[in-house]
Amino acid sequence: MSRARTVGLTGLASAMLALGIPAPATAADQARLGDVQQAISSLAETAGVVGAIGEVYVDGKRAGKGTAGSRLLGGKGGRIPTDSRYRIASQTKLMEATVILQLVGEGKLGLEDKLSSLLPEMAEHDYVDRASEITLQQLLRHTSGIPDFAESGKFDVFDFTTSYQPIDLVKAARTVPRQGDPGQYRYSTTNYILLGMIIEKVTGHGRAAEFRRRLFAPLGMNHTYLATKVSDQIKGPHGHGYYPDAEGRPRDVDRLNATTAAEGAISTAHDVSAFYRALNQGKLVPSDLRKQLPRPFPELCGGTVSSASGGLPGISSVTFSSADGRTQFAMAATLKVDNEKAMAVGDAMKKAAEAVLCPGR
Repeated sequence: MSRARTVGLTGLASAMLALGIPAPATAADQARLGDVQQAISSLAETAGVVGAIGEVYVDGKRAGKGTAGSRLLGGKGGRIPTDSRYRIASQTKLMEATVILQLVGEGKLGLEDKLSSLLPEMAEHDYVDRASEITLQQLLRHTSGIPDFAESGKFDVFDFTTSYQPIDLVKAARTVPRQGDPGQYRYSTTNYILLGMIIEKVTGHGRAAEFRRRLFAPLGMNHTYLATKVSDQIKGPHGHGYYPDAEGRPRDVDRLNATTAAEGAISTAHDVSAFYRALNQGKLVPSDLRKQLPRPFPELCGGTVSSASGGLPGISSVTFSSADGRTQFAMAATLKVDNEKAMAVGDAMKKAAEAVLCPGR
């Protein structure tokens, strides 16, 4: 099976973790924003995009929105409502890291805890190479050296019937040659499969329940949930993404097999903005642990705005957030091409964010 047919095409999630105290939004804040609809219209013109949506929030209030393209392939289905749900893909990893660090802050986990002690079966059954050397911190930071299970070629984008357990994904990763030692950076979703297993073992609850209890409910993310089903469809009106089959024809991947990914959160621009606002304002993770989250990636407006992105078959999503947590611009673009052939979409999203968040620069 070719690499293009495997699941696990992701973007690296990252966020600025500056602590700030929000001030009330002012007319000046609104005036400094560029035209959101125009920015989204430009994004939708990028090759490979079916439809695009975006919303800007300032201090929790929507300050702009835009939608362009279409809900379905071929210009069909009308526009995508800007408040639609979409898959946030690898942005889920940052939420998972937040839950892990909350457990560390509660004394239920330690950053130097070894994988072999947290999940003894990984060493006992040789499911993970060098499990006795790998720490919780290395899993968080993608420095464990564990290969990505998607590289095994065992998982088909269009398989909506086979249900996998997390351990099945870990075993698949074991068939991929290691390409780095513990301590060396190598992005791998398998790290977050293991972190999910650790959350469930430590709390005695499923990941979905812990995400809801610790993040979604307290932050008022009422339209966000963690997909868990083998054939999962997004609830409510939304855009459909497409992925090329073996003959290169785009097939609807509105359904995705949520049992083959660690990045199953489905959210809205409003809800995902609420998460980054709370995270950047230091409300979710103890201050001494915030530095353990994925490294900040300041990239816009003189380094005061950073991004977190993610990609799955048929979708590319990104949230830009100011360092003080006051402003977020959340975007999603549904696709009709292989994610690896849609790199220009990420560039177009960045240009859209520049036009809206730092116009005139």
